[in-house]
Amino acid sequence: MPAIQKDRDYIAKKGFEVVSPAGQVVTSGGVTDDVLAQLRSGKLEVRQKPGSDNALGLVKFMFPNEYNVYLHSTPAQQLFSQTRRDFSHGCIRVEKPADLAAWVLRDKPEWTLERVKAAMAGGKDNQQVNLTKPIPVLILYGTAVADPDGRVLFFDDIYGYDDELKQALAKGIRIPGSCQPA
Repeated sequence: MPAIQKDRDYIAKKGFEVVSPAGQVVTSGGVTDDVLAQLRSGKLEVRQKPGSDNALGLVKFMFPNEYNVYLHSTPAQQLFSQTRRDFSHGCIRVEKPADLAAWVLRDKPEWTLERVKAAMAGGKDNQQVNLTKPIPVLILYGTAVADPDGRVLFFDDIYGYDDELKQALAKGIRIPGSCQPA
């Protein structure tokens, strides 16, 4: 909001657009006082246009979840060479999105890897492809894992969940039906 208030053409310059809750584009150019007021009140939203500069890259894999988390490609491919990978704001970057898309769409023979790559490179139009059958998505977050040799590896707890776990364990959680003393 501060950037839009300072420069009413910010939306256009940065490749964004203002949309209604239904996704209808209100403006992709200058922002009027009325549009600014509706943005402030939450009646309108700002979204980034599709294309090579989009922070989510050229493909987004949507799946049901209450957090609006997606799997997505990225224009910042160099991040995959980093040891630390928590550069996103909750979504999950995919290193080989075309390969994943081709695998996800494997029951749709018309969606070959070549067609997926062509669709990703084909311009600025959104194209939604729904699955015939849902694919389960399981996302795990762990700060300690055992490697195949039995060594335990520890990682930074970037979300702060270990403190919650420590508190729960300190309370002596009783598991129904277990052999724990009452």
